[in-house]
Amino acid sequence: MVRTISQASKGKAPRTARGEKTLRKILDAALLEFGQRGFHDSSIVGITGRAKVALGTFYTYFDSKEAVFAALVRDMSRQVRDHVAPDIEGAPDEIDRERRALASYLRFVFDHKEVYRIIDEAEFVDPAGFRTHYETAAARIATRLEEAVAKGQMRDDGPLATEVRAWAIMGMNVFLGLRFGVWGRQDPELVAAHGNEMLRRGLER
Repeated sequence: MVRTISQASKGKAPRTARGEKTLRKILDAALLEFGQRGFHDSSIVGITGRAKVALGTFYTYFDSKEAVFAALVRDMSRQVRDHVAPDIEGAPDEIDRERRALASYLRFVFDHKEVYRIIDEAEFVDPAGFRTHYETAAARIATRLEEAVAKGQMRDDGPLATEVRAWAIMGMNVFLGLRFGVWGRQDPELVAAHGNEMLRRGLER
């Protein structure tokens, strides 16, 4: 069985299934605490109260409030990736795969609106995690674009064009999620279809 890298602080990864479950409870509680109160107004006591665990239990897995925040940024990035991955399988081409990815992302945002506040604050609380979050997301899109070019589904305008397109698609997804997932709610399939039409007209070979 492949084990994922633990989000706990270095040297504090849980060794049992029960420990993994407790770690998950702390991260879920941190999502609510930071998402609703913001980093500076949040507290470890607030997190442990929401998780219904002892204060000492928190320090079993994390060194500080900053450490659990950084872990949460990584965890949210992983959750987005894992949520989208099965929804884009079987797409007939790359353009349609991006449509599916956007619709899936919008559905994720509907249920996890806190992600926007957390990622925004990460720019100042966890700058390295903030940059990594976006770089890895763009890299996943770029890989998909490269695969489409190899299949003859898109123009090959060189590596810079691929990177520009990947970041542009990611930026579109982020702001459509903010507008139609956080500030208002629209049918994710319809929003994705409109965004996708713009991609298809501009990128299809």
